[in-house]
Amino acid sequence: MNAEDNTQVDRRGLIRGGAAAAMVLALPACSTIPGLSFTDAIRRLLVLSSERAFVRLTAPDGFWDQQIGRLGLNQVLGTRGDILSGILTSALVKDRLEDAFADIAIKGAERAAPLVAETVRTIGIANAAALVRGGPSAATQFLRGEMGDTLIEAMVPELGQAIRIASDPVVGELINSVAGTNVSGIASRLSGNVNDAIWQELGVEEGAIRANPRATNDPLLIGVFGLGSQL
Repeated sequence: MNAEDNTQVDRRGLIRGGAAAAMVLALPACSTIPGLSFTDAIRRLLVLSSERAFVRLTAPDGFWDQQIGRLGLNQVLGTRGDILSGILTSALVKDRLEDAFADIAIKGAERAAPLVAETVRTIGIANAAALVRGGPSAATQFLRGEMGDTLIEAMVPELGQAIRIASDPVVGELINSVAGTNVSGIASRLSGNVNDAIWQELGVEEGAIRANPRATNDPLLIGVFGLGSQL
């Protein structure tokens, strides 16, 4: 994804100030110059990381294959002995159930995306210089700590509703047989899985940007994280 489509900073101004930015950012005691700051760089890093993560998570076959599929149905529905075993013995039923839950998980990720974006926009990032110097997913870890359970709380009602109105009658019957009336319990467990997948993917994307900031074509990210190891 092209960072230019999703940033608010005047790129021409950044380019003109690139040389000056490099000299200033190289000084440990100084973290800003007019129009540039470590805080802006962390925000830009998180915005781009989250955009890339949600594209991956919501792409066809992306979310399920990369994340939820690894968890197994028993992690979502809970182990219920013969009932679950019976479900898993039928390849056709398993495929339908997995597809349904993948769709539901994607809805949860789509619901979470604007919450992450809004938090990044408004968050006060303390000690941004430390986050610049931090590990591959330092900014993601910071954001997750700031957001707490916000994503889970938002996704539970959304996923609960998606489970209740599952259009496939076979899927609906299986959910009822395994879960009884405790749809909220399934929604909570599924949202926890989706939540973990979101933060894992966001951290992966952050690490990739830090490792190769030039690939973003973003002068601010290149200027800050290209010098990050020197700070």
